[in-house]
Amino acid sequence: MKSRRPIILGIVGDSAAGKTTLTKGLVNLLGPERVTHVCTDDYHKYDRRERAELGITALHPDCNYLDIMELQLERLHYGQPILKPVYDHSTGSLVRPKYIQPKEFVIVEGLLGFHTTVMRQFYDVKVYLDPPEELRRVWKIKRDTTKRGYTADQVLEEMIKREPDSRDFIRPQREFADMVVQFHPPASVKAEDANGHLNVRLVLRPTIPHPDLSYLFEADHSPASGIRMELMRDTGKPADVLMIDGSVTPEHAAKLEETIWQHLPDLRPLRADQFGDYQDRAEVRHSDPLALSQLLLTYHVLREYTGGLQMAYAPPVSALTRIHMSPDVPPQESQEQR
Repeated sequence: MKSRRPIILGIVGDSAAGKTTLTKGLVNLLGPERVTHVCTDDYHKYDRRERAELGITALHPDCNYLDIMELQLERLHYGQPILKPVYDHSTGSLVRPKYIQPKEFVIVEGLLGFHTTVMRQFYDVKVYLDPPEELRRVWKIKRDTTKRGYTADQVLEEMIKREPDSRDFIRPQREFADMVVQFHPPASVKAEDANGHLNVRLVLRPTIPHPDLSYLFEADHSPASGIRMELMRDTGKPADVLMIDGSVTPEHAAKLEETIWQHLPDLRPLRADQFGDYQDRAEVRHSDPLALSQLLLTYHVLREYTGGLQMAYAPPVSALTRIHMSPDVPPQESQEQR
């Protein structure tokens, strides 16, 4: 079905929560030629030096042009181009703005993407990344010491300084997400020792329809498989919670992948190494929980692309096949669009 405008996926989370890693796999799944990526952290009013002089953090709304973010999200929502500001994280400086023409899918990720009611109305799917603080601390130290020129002590000092703004402005945005993604180490493993063995807890809120995963409740499905789903309460409201262990067997991970892929027709092959990967210093690692999270989000984006209808059933694909929408196959129109 032909979409009348771009489909916008919003990904919000604190600094070093994994937004860029999650986005990378989604871009590969959907097709780089069909995705526009926008970072809302580019809308900072002040560069790194000015923030230090003013005593304000990048997490504070007053440090960002939220009104411009609202206006440009609206333009993207209607398929119109924007002249987006650009913030260079490696140097902490504001550089020349970039002309952006939205493609079929727009992924908007950053710190304050759900902060205002106006912003929230322009997303088709909203995701919040919610790793435990001890894990985010490990990730932030690794990233900022290797890519942004900080020492470990400077990173920890900055995190302490940012905590009030994180508490007041970043974490409250979790409330507005359709899906909450929480990577976390197993109970017996310290955050710094987890490496590629992280579990994921996916809170699937009823604000959007999710794919049928009822097989997880079948009698022959063992909790020892490493994949389970339960009905729980999240912030006092009922929600399905899908839990995937980092130690999930390839067979069970493949079965869940196939269950999701069954809802994604008219697709073509994609190599298995093009999603589910993340950078651990100089090494690239693969995570089945990450891959399955990216695949589930792809389902939601493509569901919106088809007009918000339940995705059609398709025969199971091979566990060795990874696929994304073919640009060579034009989507069919719905009865309403004819």
